Amino acid sequence: MKKVILILIVNLISVFSIFAQEIKPNRPQEPQKPYLYYSEDVIFKNKQEGINLAGTLTLPQKDGVFPAVILISGSGPQNRNEELAGHKPFLVLSDYLTKNGISVLRYDDRGTAFSEGDFNKATSVDLATDVESALAYLKTRKEINSQKIGLIGHSEGGLIAPLVASNSKDVAFIIMLAGPGIPGDEILLIQQRLIAEVSGTSQKKIKATERMNRKIFDIVKKNANTSNLHTELRINLELFLSQNPSFKIPDDMSNDEFIDLQIKTYNTPWMQNFIKYNPETTLKKVRTPVLALNGEKDLQITPKENLRAMRKAFRKAKNKNVTIKKLPTLNHLFQESDTGLPNEYQLIEQTYSPIMLEVVLNWINLQTM
Repeated sequence: MKKVILILIVNLISVFSIFAQEIKPNRPQEPQKPYLYYSEDVIFKNKQEGINLAGTLTLPQKDGVFPAVILISGSGPQNRNEELAGHKPFLVLSDYLTKNGISVLRYDDRGTAFSEGDFNKATSVDLATDVESALAYLKTRKEINSQKIGLIGHSEGGLIAPLVASNSKDVAFIIMLAGPGIPGDEILLIQQRLIAEVSGTSQKKIKATERMNRKIFDIVKKNANTSNLHTELRINLELFLSQNPSFKIPDDMSNDEFIDLQIKTYNTPWMQNFIKYNPETTLKKVRTPVLALNGEKDLQITPKENLRAMRKAFRKAKNKNVTIKKLPTLNHLFQESDTGLPNEYQLIEQTYSPIMLEVVLNWINLQTM
C-alpha cells in the first residue's frame, strides 16, 4: 500500500490496479448463462461527439414495458461490467435489478472495449454526454417506459449522474453510489491521508506528502495554460524532492522519471477538471428524486465529509425527495470489508453487499410505482 503514498496520487476507483495479483477469484454473485431474462448487445450514438458506444440492454422479458436505469462507471476507463479487481460489479447489479423487474443499460466507456472515442481526452462533463446519449437511446425503445428512466452512478459516475439530471427533464431519479459531495482536491487529500493511516504509514511521511499535494493542487487550480502548469509542477516537484531526501520514490524510477509521471498525470483534462470541480454547484440544481449511499468504511469517497456536503446542497435545491444513507461495514465497492483498504477489494469474494442491493431495489420500486 505504501506505493500509493509514494506516487502522491490515489485516483478514486483506479487505485485497485496497483494491487492486482495473479489469483483466480471466486465470485459467487456473478450470473451464469443462460440468464433468466432477455439480454441484447446494443450500439447507440453520441451525436455530439460523433462516436458509437457499445453496451448491453437487459429486459425482465423480451416483450412488455419496463422502468429502466443506466449504469455509469467510476473513474478510469471501464467496460460495461465496470470490471475491476477481479469483480464485475455492473454485471451483478444489472442481473439483480433485471430479475426484479427493472431494465438495465450498461455500456463500455468511450475508447474502451467496443466503444469508440478517446477516453484520455475526456472530462466528466464530456462523459456526461455519453450518458445523455444512452438516455436518448432508451427513449427509442418500445420496451422502456420513457417516464421512468433513472441513472445509477458509482464513484465518478455519482458525479456525472447529477450533471445529467440537472440538465434533463427525462431523468426520473438518480442513485449516487459513493458519489462525491466535496471538491476533487479535498477528496484526494482526505483519501490519501486515510489510506496511508490505515496502512500504517508514518505521520511524518503522510504530512510531507499532503504538503506536496496541496501545493500541486493549488498550481493546477491557478493554471489554465498547459505550458505554465508543466513548468510550475516541475519546479515545485524538484524542490520537494531536494528538501525531502528521505521521501522514497519507487525503486524502478529515477527522480526525473517520477517527476515526469506526476506532470503527465496532472496535465490530463480529466484530472484538472476533477481537482477544480465542486459538486455543490450541480447538486443544488437537482430536483429529481435522489438516493445517495456510502459505505461506512469507504476510504476513497469518505461518507462523513461527502454525505454532509450533499445534505447541505440538496437543502439549497429545496429537493425534498432525497434519501441519504451510510451503510455499516461497507467499502468503496459496497463490499462487506474489514479495513476498507483498496487492497482488500480483490480478496473479498462478495461483489456487492445484499443489504446494499436491497436498499437500491426497494428505493427504485418506490420511484417507479
